[in-house]
Amino acid sequence: MTRDPRWGRTEETIGEDPYLVGSVGTAYVRGLQSAGIQATLKHFAGYSASRAARNMAPVAIGRREFADVILVPFEMALRGGARSVMPSYTDIDGVPVSGDRELLTTLLRDELGFDGLVVSDYYAIAFLQTQHAVATTPAQAAALALEAGLDVELPSVACYGAALVSAVREGLVAAALVDRAAARVLRQKCDLGLLDPGWPGLAPAGGPAIDADGPAIDADGPAIDADGPDIDLDPPGHRALARRLAEESVVLLANPDDTLPLRPDARIAVAGPLADDPLAFFGCYSMPRHLGGRYPEAAAGPPASTVLAALRTELPAATITYAPGCAVRDPDRSGFAAAAAHARDADVVIAVLGDEAGLFGRGTSGEGCDVADLRLPGVQDDLLRVLADAGPPVVLVLVTGRPYAIGPGAGQLAAIVQAFFPGEEGGGALAGVLSGRLVPSGRLPVEMPALAGAQPSSYLRPRLAGKHPGSSVDPTPLFAFGHGLSYTSFGYSDLAVDHDEIATDGTAIISCTVRNTGTRTGTEVVQLYLSDPVAQVVRPLRWLAGFARVPLDPGQARRVSFRLHADRTAFTGRDGTRVVEPGEIGVAIGGASDRLPLRGSFTLTGPGRAVGAGRVLDTPVLVSDI
Repeated sequence: MTRDPRWGRTEETIGEDPYLVGSVGTAYVRGLQSAGIQATLKHFAGYSASRAARNMAPVAIGRREFADVILVPFEMALRGGARSVMPSYTDIDGVPVSGDRELLTTLLRDELGFDGLVVSDYYAIAFLQTQHAVATTPAQAAALALEAGLDVELPSVACYGAALVSAVREGLVAAALVDRAAARVLRQKCDLGLLDPGWPGLAPAGGPAIDADGPAIDADGPAIDADGPDIDLDPPGHRALARRLAEESVVLLANPDDTLPLRPDARIAVAGPLADDPLAFFGCYSMPRHLGGRYPEAAAGPPASTVLAALRTELPAATITYAPGCAVRDPDRSGFAAAAAHARDADVVIAVLGDEAGLFGRGTSGEGCDVADLRLPGVQDDLLRVLADAGPPVVLVLVTGRPYAIGPGAGQLAAIVQAFFPGEEGGGALAGVLSGRLVPSGRLPVEMPALAGAQPSSYLRPRLAGKHPGSSVDPTPLFAFGHGLSYTSFGYSDLAVDHDEIATDGTAIISCTVRNTGTRTGTEVVQLYLSDPVAQVVRPLRWLAGFARVPLDPGQARRVSFRLHADRTAFTGRDGTRVVEPGEIGVAIGGASDRLPLRGSFTLTGPGRAVGAGRVLDTPVLVSDI
């Protein structure tokens, strides 16, 4: 869950809504496990809610926010079959997660029914001694973690080797708990076939594994078969999928004067440090960013066209020039003059700005690359102002790992396009949107703040977390959760809720018609939101309950029907029990959380009902032709 975008690992989060995060995460789990790989959920739980958005910092969170926001995506992914869970480095209210039996056993296993492996993140067990100071020796740290329910120390052993042996001999931890963890590991290996006769990873002690029917195994690496084919890490099918993902994820944020699509014969001045960088589209744990510093052969990454090169391919009749203007992080402004000069000679300026992913301060986004505010890195804000003052309309293209606050200068821009590290096909996807070959259909999974210091905030805000006269700070975002424009238009009509009243264990069918009212084929993302006008505890003004991508030809209409179970209104009540409460529930449907033209309601009737881990977590949707 995205909680504070100043956190460097925001690029690794999925969004700021539990249902969105859970839906994507569950699909990710099912995809991995369909290939015979055990998916690991990380980091369980609350890691992204650290104080001041600092990596590994303590987490101070109420039980209601933890249960209703942080935990829900994990519940959905566990329901989807995830077989491994990785605790976070942090402590929650003073208790380190890696040593928290209530979290790793009582909640995860006893309440949620998880029966897979709990595996550590690098130094998490050692941190019980070295950082959290709840253990005085590695043996004590091992005992705390094992008793809490942490089964495997990964990727290397600091506490679960000799230290754990000592802990057992000293009576710090029962040998039965070692047996419990070992049994869980062996059970998964059996499930995966890793202990089957003939599996090539089985090796006799003291030498490489030999399989009579297969290749030899290098003890330090994968199977070696000198006569076998090379492994293709970037096959055409993967490349095609990467292209689709990139194309569908680009978000058109603003286009007030229809500057986009670009004219095919335009004079275009391209500027910005990311315009001609083939690594601009890769996050901190991609191969080139993560391994490129140690392994030169990995530094280039997979072939990737830059925005500049892709634009030249998209618009062969256009005149396209380039001046970077500045670097991503460098404070040097000496390139501003050249960038402004070439901008003045153009019909339109494309400014490609954003992040350089890295790790632990070696970038502007990524693990350990936390920030104090949400201004664009380096002097990129200043470059954008210089380009805007040059005269021609400026199209801002953001390639980032987090949302940035561009509010102060947004009014000077002709258009704004956002891509969140779109991957190896990102250059072509962005150029396709700019040229008009592609009709954008991406939607924001997070708010775009108006002011650099307006965070942390979230669209899941109750009344007093929004703008009100009791505070001088206005948290209203520049662009709302779910926002995204198109080169066509869509109309909504005919909202229907099949029953005015449903029982607190019942189901409502909520339907609407969506029509392409423009001239181009496009895809609308239909979004269903709920609200709870009066409840026993403070509730968000609205929350996402369902969504569907609906492709439509010009003039075409389709009917979208959401099957909403009453459990989707559940929340944690005053006594800590998750409940479905009788009363009115508001319904709203539209294209973004702040653009909801259809509104209605229904009433939940009957007694309040406590719900647990078995409650309905999803909202099936049916899209039908009219």
